[in-house]
Amino acid sequence: MPLKDTALSVRENAYAPYSNFKVGAVVRSASGVVYSGCNVENVAYPEGTCAEAGAIAAMVAAGEQELVEVYVVASSPEPVPPCGGCRQKLAEFGKADVPVTLATTDGAELKTTIGQLLPGAFDASHMEGS
Repeated sequence: MPLKDTALSVRENAYAPYSNFKVGAVVRSASGVVYSGCNVENVAYPEGTCAEAGAIAAMVAAGEQELVEVYVVASSPEPVPPCGGCRQKLAEFGKADVPVTLATTDGAELKTTIGQLLPGAFDASHMEGS
C-alpha cells in the first residue's frame, strides 16, 4: 500500500474530539517496514500527541531506529508542517536528506526534507566534549 493510502487510512483512527483536526502519519524505516500513527487528544492535553510522534514510537517499539521516508496528511487548506517537537524527533531518527511529504486530504502535496524542516537541528555532536 502506498504511504499516502496508509496515512489517509490511519488518519481516520485519530482521536480528536476537541479540535476535530485529524492527522495521519507514516514513516518508512531503513528496513522498508512502514509504521503509522495518528494524533490523540485528551482533556488534560487537548492539543494531544502528534501523528508523527506516534509513527516514530511504533517504529522504535518494533526495534528500529532509522527512518528513510515520511508522509503526513491532514484535512486542511494547505499541507500542515510538523510541530517543533516532531521536527526534532524526525531529525533524531532520520538524516537531513530524508524526504518528507506533507499533504491535504484534497490531494495537495508539499515535498520537503527533514533538513529543510529543521535546519541546524540539535544532535549528539553538540554534546561532544562536555
